[in-house]
Parts: sequence; C-alpha cells; structure tokens
Amino acid sequence: MSRLRLSAVLLVALALPLSARQARPLSAQPSTGIHEAYSKFTLPNGLVVILHEDHTVPTVTVNVWYHVGSANEKPGRTGFAHLFEHLMFMGSGHVKNGEFDTLLEAAGGNNNASTANDRTNYYIDVPSNALDLALFLESDRMGTLLDVVNEAMVNGQRDVVKNERRERVENAPYGMASVRLNELMYPKDHPYHWPVVGYMEDLTAASAEDVRGFFRTYYTPQNASLVVAGDINPLEARRKIEYWFRDVKPGKAPAPIVASPASIPSVIKETVTDRVQLPRLTLAWHSPAIYKPGDAELDTLADLLTSGKTSRLYKKLVYDMQVAQSVSANQGSQRLGSVFEIMVTARPSQDPPDKVLERLKALIDEELDAMRKTPPDAKELQRAFNKREASFYSRLERVGGVADQLNGYFFSTGDPDYFAKDLARYKAVTPAAVQAALTQWLNPAHRLELSVVPAGAAK
Repeated sequence: MSRLRLSAVLLVALALPLSARQARPLSAQPSTGIHEAYSKFTLPNGLVVILHEDHTVPTVTVNVWYHVGSANEKPGRTGFAHLFEHLMFMGSGHVKNGEFDTLLEAAGGNNNASTANDRTNYYIDVPSNALDLALFLESDRMGTLLDVVNEAMVNGQRDVVKNERRERVENAPYGMASVRLNELMYPKDHPYHWPVVGYMEDLTAASAEDVRGFFRTYYTPQNASLVVAGDINPLEARRKIEYWFRDVKPGKAPAPIVASPASIPSVIKETVTDRVQLPRLTLAWHSPAIYKPGDAELDTLADLLTSGKTSRLYKKLVYDMQVAQSVSANQGSQRLGSVFEIMVTARPSQDPPDKVLERLKALIDEELDAMRKTPPDAKELQRAFNKREASFYSRLERVGGVADQLNGYFFSTGDPDYFAKDLARYKAVTPAAVQAALTQWLNPAHRLELSVVPAGAAK
C-alpha cells in the first residue's frame, strides 16, 4: 500500500487550498420536519461516505462504523470485535504504537470507540484545520493495521480486555446477571448468546492469525461507512477523503448473518447469587427488531412504566409503596431481534430475598395487567412523547451526535436522513397501539424471570 510518510501530513494539509464556503448540500429527502442535509458517495474500493456541513463551531467529526459486532463472531471465538476496538488504537503501518493519541492531542483532538452486538464505531473530533490528520489516521488503520499486528500486540490487548471483563462484568455488582440473561434468552448458536466482551477461555485461545483473519473478513471498506461532519466545504472534504482512502484495498463483502428468531416457549426462572446487598429481579421478553412494527410502541411503554418520577412503576414501587430502590424498563432494540426488560432492585427488608422479589413481581404484573385492560390516557402518552422528543433533540446538539446518528440510520435503514421518520414513529403511537404491543409481546407465560440475591442469603 503506497502511503506518504507521516511527516508529510501537514504539508499535504497546507497544499490543499481552502475553497469559499458553499451552500449546504441537500439530500434527496424532502425538507419536512427534522432534516439534516447530507451528500453521499461511494469510493471505488466500496467505502460509503456521507458528508454533513455545519459551521456552528470550527470543529469536524470523522465517524466510522464498521458493520461488524459480537454477532459476527462464532462460538469458541468470541470477543474479537471488542478486542479489535482496542487493537485499532495500537498503531498501524505508518503510525507507531502510542502516536495515534499523541498526534490527535497535539492537534487539540480526541477520539473514542464502542462495540455492540451489531456494529463497532470509531470517532475522531478535531479542529476543522486538522481534518487531514484525522483522515490520515483513520485510513491508515483501515488499510495497514495488519502490517503491525503480531502475537505480542494481541497478547497485550488480550490482557487489557480480560481485565476490563473482570472490572465491568465479573467484579461489578450484578455484572454476571447480564451475561446470564443473554445465555438464557438465546440458544448457544444464536449470535446474541455470548457477551460483547467475550468469554475468558475464547480470549485466551485467540491467536494473532485468528485476529488477522477476522480483520480481513470484516474490516474492509465495503463493510464500513464514513461520516465527516462539521465545519467543512463538501467539495474540499470529498477531495481529501478520496486522497487519503484511495489506496485502501477492497476486500470481499462478508456473508450476512443468518439467525432464526429466538423464542421462550414457557416461563424460565433462574436465581443467581452475587456479592450484592440488595436482591434484584429482571423480567425479560423477546420483542421486535429495531424499526420494526411494535418497536416504537414498546419504547413508549418503557417510558410510561419507568421514565420519570410520575411514571407508573416508579411512582408505585419507589415513591408510594417504597418497596423498591430503583426500577427501569428498556426496549433493547437490535437488528436480529430485541429484548424488553423490566429491572427492579428491592429496598432493604427483613424478609427473605425470594419473598421480596415475588412481591415485586406481583406488583409489576398488577400494573401490566391494568394496562392490558385499560390503555394509557392521552395526557400520559403525551408526557412520554415530550420526554422522548427532548432526548431526541439533545442528541443533535453536537455535530458528533449528528454524525453518529447519520451513520446509525444508514446502517439500519439505508437512509442517513431518517430523523423525521424516526421521530414520526413515536408521534404516531396511540394508547391503543401501546396496549396492543403490551398484549402481543409481553406475555407473562413466555418470559425470563432472573433473580439476583445476596450471596449467603437464605432462600
């Protein structure tokens, strides 16, 4: 792969002339409701690029989504996607180990990444005059990471990931319960069965060649999308992107994930012990995938149940009866199917943990049954929508949030400017629709009941 020396980055930046500011590019989407203008093109190597112009502040975000997550792993070889989240910062063909952060910090920038079941994202925030540096770093690790991956690097980052698992999962209060929940909700061969961080034995068994093979399969230009957003001139930004990514070689498009819909044929009950002081109960159901019918309705139901002090379960369990320390509900939307959870942590009690949790379960079921019989009123639904709308707009206050949402929408729907359509889903939710989704998806005879009790506590 031909590449200029790192020391030439600033010279190239100076050589590229700054054009006059131009009008914001318009996408093909109609200008109704929320509209984040963008332009989109695809490089010859298959990389999809999305540009968004915003001159509010003189900064720019370079946001890359690789369309790979823990769901692309195989049993016995889990944790690779998250391991790569660490390896991608350890240097590349033209960036020495440790220089990635040093160069960005010297330019006044910052960066981070995250891994999920369905995707891995990386972002770099820099002053707009450092766009070349950000593009150089991002393109170099996409094109030349394998030039530096060796056993020593894999061993070092493997130990870091293991320590992260110990800190955030194994030694965190209730941490192993989340791992066990996925294991119970999905069969062993389902892509969502194992945790994103992976299993210790799989991390131990991973070799440098295993890691290189995973990179060759999934970290290719045609399995990624790049958003550059902020204080840019679109024509100039496109020229820079074409320059820095032109010699990143294409690979083969990975095969899509095939997974049968997961289901729970009856009630699954399990109790685990942990070094905690208070017992906790989680009720979980399989629910529709992200953006599918019922997804927005269950998001709304979660808000009605536990969002804010006036929400149904919070008011009942935490404020009025004072039998719970906390309660939360969540529609965990994902591509291959979602999980709707209600999690309640009990307050200190002299009663045995199992009796405490049985009482909390009965109170939750009582509230769900009430909504199955009588839908929420319009004012209640409006309050829930207002909170969600406010949260929706807060994500768009920074250009980095806009960039990540553009990438997320493209990944899930193929339409980067899905903002208005997304919010319209929630605006269209009716009391009857919430009631119907509750009845259809939250069947008390087909759910997981996972209890966590303090170690050593009597049954």
